[in-house]
Amino acid sequence: MGASVLISETWYELMVEEGITLSGLLLFGTSPNRFLPFAGIDAAAFPGVEKDYAARERATLRGPMTPLLGEGGLVENGLVEQALDFIRRNVAAKTTLEVGARRVEVPVYPPEVLRETLVNALIHRDYLLTSTDIELAIYRDRLEVISPGRLPNGITPARMRTGCRAARNQLIKDVMRDYGYLEHMGMGVPRKMVRGMKEHNGTDPELIEAEESFTARLLAGPSGEPA
Repeated sequence: MGASVLISETWYELMVEEGITLSGLLLFGTSPNRFLPFAGIDAAAFPGVEKDYAARERATLRGPMTPLLGEGGLVENGLVEQALDFIRRNVAAKTTLEVGARRVEVPVYPPEVLRETLVNALIHRDYLLTSTDIELAIYRDRLEVISPGRLPNGITPARMRTGCRAARNQLIKDVMRDYGYLEHMGMGVPRKMVRGMKEHNGTDPELIEAEESFTARLLAGPSGEPA
């Protein structure tokens, strides 16, 4: 089923008589941050293991969650793709040598794990908290994605690891799933994040709930490199 069909089936939830809904604006709006200045990602890459004024790069990522396409091609890249581009610029792959002297680049963090982590932050953050963006922070030994708001509807980090689902923003989740950003069974955390990191470098993602935020922390492995 194509994306246009999927959108036509949910248009009544994305549009209202007065215009576009909050979910529609976040998903497909042109420059949504003109109206929702907090609905973006503040990204920073630090050279060490703590926050520092001397960051390697800082960026304020803005735009819709999904890429916007026009007749001439890409109009505006989505937040997921922007964040992945930022990570690629600031996390160098480890180059290994295989049998036969063939050089292979191994990423510090698997792309599917990064994608799952970022998408979860975007669809589950509390958009009623308007004073802060999602935070993406890259350190020498770890990567953190911090989303505003506590986990919804009785979900805990332990329950997330079992695949327990309870969406705060169900429509956003449904559309992002239909666009291929999420697994249909809601098993992205145990299958992609937890299993993915353990298979990649033997580390276990840290899922941390604070008073008004939730942090997903990925560990780089020994010496900041994949095992």
